[in-house]
Amino acid sequence: MIYVVLSVICSVLVSVLLKLARRFSVDIGQAVAWNYAVASVLTSLVLRPPLTMLRDPTAPWLALAGLAVLLPTIFLVLAASVRHAGIVRSDAAQRLSLLISLLAAFVIFGEKLDLLKGAGIVLGLLALLCMVWRSERVAASDGASAWVYPLVVLAGFAAIDILFKRVAQAGLPLGASLQAMFLFSLVVALVLPLWHRVRGRSVFTRRSALAGVALGLANFGNILFYLRAHRALPQHPALIFASTNIGVVALGALIGVLVFREQLSRLNFGGVLMALAAIGMIAWS
Repeated sequence: MIYVVLSVICSVLVSVLLKLARRFSVDIGQAVAWNYAVASVLTSLVLRPPLTMLRDPTAPWLALAGLAVLLPTIFLVLAASVRHAGIVRSDAAQRLSLLISLLAAFVIFGEKLDLLKGAGIVLGLLALLCMVWRSERVAASDGASAWVYPLVVLAGFAAIDILFKRVAQAGLPLGASLQAMFLFSLVVALVLPLWHRVRGRSVFTRRSALAGVALGLANFGNILFYLRAHRALPQHPALIFASTNIGVVALGALIGVLVFREQLSRLNFGGVLMALAAIGMIAWS
């Protein structure tokens, strides 16, 4: 479970950096591209991956190609969702992607459901609902965009969870898998900022590059520890899916209160406590 904890910390740090980006006039597209360049370099230095293994005919190229597209674009979609639908709906959509991930764990990966794990999952989902609930009425904005973007966020994060599991199951060296993901994601992530640069809509800035370096460090840690968690517990994808998602929401709530001085209602705080209890139940099972 230590890998899950480390992945949760890195994931929340990624979210914090994205939230601070607009405040410091950071170009998200540029930062995302720099992030994958940094993550690729870290993979080479830390893991020294044997890339010849990628020539194996059993290499999960379909899953890697899917991640290459989804990983960079989901950052941009999430930013658009926050802009058009608000943080509440976007956060709910991202974390409730757990529903699809858990369904995949039992339907696709063949994990068996026991009573304690099922109770923990139900409690965790209730905790998620409590933590994202807001009493204020949220005005609709931008018409259909207020619903389309959150739905894309939900589907995108669920698909990423499932593809990560596919890559972990393939048996390739972890470093080679990560290097392929990061390099291909870098190619995809460069398309938007280069297009904006050619069209004269933006210029590359040092501030965005530095933000990308910080984002890359956190993103590398998040994905590395997440894949190691799946490989450490190959027969329990639901445990990884549930504890990671619930843990991110719980830690994110604490960061919001202590760092950003956000206000939690009694229902929100109760959700944090329920999440901690749910993680314990799922881990114990």
